[in-house]
Amino acid sequence: MILYPVILCGGGGTRLWPASRPSRPKQFLPMSGNRSLFQDAVVRTAPLAGQDGKVVVVGGVAHRGWILDQLAELGVEAQVLLEPEARDSAPAMAAAAAWIQRENPDGVAAFVASDHHIPDHDAFRHAVREAAGAAAGVRIVTLGVRPDAPSAAYGYIRPAGRGLSAVDAFVEKPDAATASDYIARGYLWNSGNFMVSAGLLLDQLATFAPGVEAAARAALPAADGGTVQVLGPAFNAAPKISIDYAVMERTRLASVLAVDFVWSDMGAWDAIAASGEGDVGAHIFEDADGCLVRAPDGVLVALLGVRNLAVVVERDAVLIADLGRSQDVKRVVERVRASSPAHLDFSPTPPEGLGDGARRLADWLRLRALPLWATVGLQAGQGFAETLGLDGRALGGASRSLVQARQTYVYAQAAQRGWAGPWRGAVDSGLAALATRFRRPDGDVRASVALDGTPLDETARLYDQAFVLLALAATRAAGAGGADPETAAVALRDRILAGALPNGGFREAGARPYQANAQMHLLEAAMAWEGQSEDPVWAQLSDRIVDLALTRFIDRDSGMLREFFDADWQPAAGEDGRLVEPGHQFEWAWLLTRHARARGRDDIAAAARRLYAAGRAGVALRSGVAQDALNDDGTVRSGRARLWPQTEWLKAALLLARESRDGERAVLLADAGAALRALWLYLTPDGLWRDKRLPDGGFVDETAPASSLYHIMAAFDQLAALAGEPGFEALSGLELG
Repeated sequence: MILYPVILCGGGGTRLWPASRPSRPKQFLPMSGNRSLFQDAVVRTAPLAGQDGKVVVVGGVAHRGWILDQLAELGVEAQVLLEPEARDSAPAMAAAAAWIQRENPDGVAAFVASDHHIPDHDAFRHAVREAAGAAAGVRIVTLGVRPDAPSAAYGYIRPAGRGLSAVDAFVEKPDAATASDYIARGYLWNSGNFMVSAGLLLDQLATFAPGVEAAARAALPAADGGTVQVLGPAFNAAPKISIDYAVMERTRLASVLAVDFVWSDMGAWDAIAASGEGDVGAHIFEDADGCLVRAPDGVLVALLGVRNLAVVVERDAVLIADLGRSQDVKRVVERVRASSPAHLDFSPTPPEGLGDGARRLADWLRLRALPLWATVGLQAGQGFAETLGLDGRALGGASRSLVQARQTYVYAQAAQRGWAGPWRGAVDSGLAALATRFRRPDGDVRASVALDGTPLDETARLYDQAFVLLALAATRAAGAGGADPETAAVALRDRILAGALPNGGFREAGARPYQANAQMHLLEAAMAWEGQSEDPVWAQLSDRIVDLALTRFIDRDSGMLREFFDADWQPAAGEDGRLVEPGHQFEWAWLLTRHARARGRDDIAAAARRLYAAGRAGVALRSGVAQDALNDDGTVRSGRARLWPQTEWLKAALLLARESRDGERAVLLADAGAALRALWLYLTPDGLWRDKRLPDGGFVDETAPASSLYHIMAAFDQLAALAGEPGFEALSGLELG
């Protein structure tokens, strides 16, 4: 028997207002201990899946972030099915059963609520396994808790016998007197946990609630859609009905297993208080007994001379209630609904729009980053600093030609976008450093030099030469650099062409000579020159590299672009050949989209869209940042996320949006907004940045690398280039001047 624990995350927890609201219901709050109720449910049930099963979570689209964040905190992987609209428990269970049946026709589901308090995890798992074994494809077994006191808060089950037995009847919540009578007659609390084979549940639904079963099957997402999927629109047509009404009160296959462990549905403040772990926040009790206090950080609650009170403080509402009246909080909520509906939920903070984020980026560049790196980040006679500390101090040491070329490009581009700061001096300093400290006798630039100018690495990397070409193109476009930069650019280009490989492309220096990345930046430089030169060789170079990408770098089946190859431009052996970098998928998509537009080629545009999709698969579901590396099967190789992939995501989304229409454009513009918000996670108010974001949301503690400013400026340049175009009115007037 293979078990699939299914955690149902529906329910709004109305009786736990004002802490529980529609956007943050009780299951995602720490109601008893440090973990949320949902997290407790995950910890309690995950071991039931064993090696072959899988945890399944069914929740609302609006709670996607809560679900993913809290699963990630626990390090638990699950299949998440998101309801586009809440339709009660029967449709939710049907959707999970349809998914399980497709995975394993003999799979048994253990449906559990996400908001119950069950301290004894071992006893719970033992009961679930016993119940699941009894279900065995022929029964639907629920857990009935032996009551320890009369309660009008729960529904009841009348068992036909002791232990595991058939169900005689399900009974609605009684009044207090009737509850006492039920206990005397051996009734059990209805815990709402069900063990049943997926196939049997679907068969019973087809018999008693066919609309539910049909809608769930029709809404089931594709089998290869990933671990987080939204159920299809057909789900919204499912009848809104609980599993008790849809099946359990009508079927002849219902059984109940009596259990003795402590259980509570944590449905009201008296249940939270009874757990003994419900207090949250700072509080002082003076002659106050039997009270519950929950308060946010920074709020102190003092109680004097009172008994049996719940005091629940939120930023916008306070509840003070007799714990004995906890069930009546829903009456208060109905009055709030009528008199002050804004307090039914927390006011959402809308995500920053693309236009607002872009204007904020323009201010940050103009007022912070560009002035800082043109002064503190520029070393007299030595060119640009490699890094700045996060305190804004320049750090001496070796420097690379790559940084000089990139920073020269940045300030030349800033000039073209209207920046009135000292861009010319910065450009001249970068060019001077390249011409004196970094130029080798043959005209190429060496990789790095020491602080005193002594060569450290004489290697002339193709990657570095490509950025020199790009810097020269930007310099010419800005009207800087003295003599015509194209003369120097053509000489460098021709030296590169002289070393072209017979089978296409160019060899890179170092241990990985056949790689896509160096070719990509050579393409970027060639395209920059192509836009401002009449020399046809630039366009020929662009076409040559694009052809290599289409025929060699990009896998025909998956549409993904690989990084490393052998001498025949076949994927390299081992792990090198399996590496897929989401940032480079985006960067190539951006370049190929530009090239497709210039050449009028639909095949190149189609390849760019596939690359974008491959890159988009590398955006972390939980954090929303583009990760560093995947494997060629789509699995994550590195969950770390550097700054630069966010900028490439933004550029690609923007340019593809320009080439799209209607709904597709809207999706891509939303992606662009998400990418810009991801970029802002890295930037500091002082014009600096953090470079390496860890999976837990923290950052590697290190200096800010100058080389990142190239990526940031290129992203802003793409934003500004689209300002005023149809469909991009939100970017209107975006410049640095």
